Order: sequence, then structure tokens, then C-alpha cells
Amino acid sequence: MKQWYEDLFTNYAETYDKESFTQGTIGEVDFIEHEINFDKTKRILDIGCGTGRHAIELAKRGYQVVGVDLSESQLKRAREKAEKAGVKVNFLQKDARELDFDNEFDIVIMICEGAFPLMETDEMNFYILQCAANALKENGKLIFTTLNALFPLYHSVKDFLNANSGETTTDELTFNLMTFREYSTITIEDDSGNKKVLNCNERYYAPSEITWLLKSLSFKKIDIHGCKLGQFNRDDKLTTDDFEMLVIAEK
Repeated sequence: MKQWYEDLFTNYAETYDKESFTQGTIGEVDFIEHEINFDKTKRILDIGCGTGRHAIELAKRGYQVVGVDLSESQLKRAREKAEKAGVKVNFLQKDARELDFDNEFDIVIMICEGAFPLMETDEMNFYILQCAANALKENGKLIFTTLNALFPLYHSVKDFLNANSGETTTDELTFNLMTFREYSTITIEDDSGNKKVLNCNERYYAPSEITWLLKSLSFKKIDIHGCKLGQFNRDDKLTTDDFEMLVIAEK
């Protein structure tokens, strides 16, 4: 039986690229470049790369990038976009919970909930962080965004999603304060114009949880910031108004 995120990303690649939340790529890659001091020798792994927007932009700027994603449909478009852009990115179909990279990359990125925290259990989400940690070399850096558990305590997630999700409509939504899980029913239209109704389950994380999880994976320095579309910045302090948080962890 397919999980909701597998159904979502089947025949959804072109529509995905038009969503409002995918329009911040240039600014986000600017930030990633700054974090690695514009060092073109750094090898980068993009987990949950989707249609390859960050991986391709990084490759355009001269970086060696490997992109992994569970969805063959998303990867097909990523390869087409890379070819059109005239860049080479090694796109691989892999499950983020079962990656076999070991001490191979200087930087791992997971931007815009491409994998973490979509999994149906906390253990599965942890496996993704564990695989990311294993993939990093000593002194490597993990940069990712995830859902901020402080936001639903002060705001309506349903109203936020319906105001910011383009063609996707959130019909029903409940938030469990004991588990920090959002259960929602959304309606999307795929690339062929077919409507799909999906029952989603996503995990929001408190900053203290993220810090503890990363410390358990031997990350030595962990910084958590607010997260604005296309405007990642270390000066942006995390608040209850941030739907996502930006995490930068160093081994």
C-alpha cells in the first residue's frame, strides 16, 4: 500500500514546480553557498531532491551534487531539467530511510520537507537524520528545514496552508498536541488535471527535539533559525510565526 507522499508525488512534477513554496530556490542556494564558503570542491548530497531545483542550481554554480528521491516521477523531471540546463547531476531513486552512503559528502541538504518530516512514525524520521549523518564526512554540515511545532500552538495551520499552497486545498485538519502530528485531508490536481484526495500525516518538531536528535547523532554544533522562503539567514531568529525552521548542524 502506497503512503500519501508516494501518491502525492506521482505525476505531480510539473505542478510541483509551479507551487508557491518552490519559488525561493535562488536565495536558498545563495545561503547554502555562503555556508560552504563558495568552495567548489565540496561534494553535496540533496536528500528528497524532488525535481532537482536546488541540486541543479548548485550544479550550475560548479558544485558536484548527488540528488536522491523516492519518486521516479519527480526524478524524471529533474533529469530533464538538468539536461536542459546543460549540467550534470547524479540523480538516484533511493529511500531516504535506507541510504547506504558512508562518510562521502561534505554537505547534506534537505530543503522544503522533501523527506524529513513526512514519515508516518518518529522512528522513520530519525532514520532519515541517521542516514544523513552517516553520509557526512568528519566536520561535515547538514542544512535542512522542517516544520516548526511552535507555529500550531499560536496559529491555524489549515488557514496558513490554504493561503500558501497554490492549487492544493486543505479540506480537513487536526493537530495532536501530544504527538505534534498534523492529520489532514488535501485535494490536489496532478499534471494530467486529475484530482486526488490524500490523507496526510506530518510531524512538527520543537527546537529542543531537533537539538536532542542531532546531538544523539554526534553533531557538535547545532543552530536553529527562522525560515523565510528564499531568504534563509542566520540573523533570522526562530519565532512562533515561523511555519518552518532552518537547522544547520555541524559534525
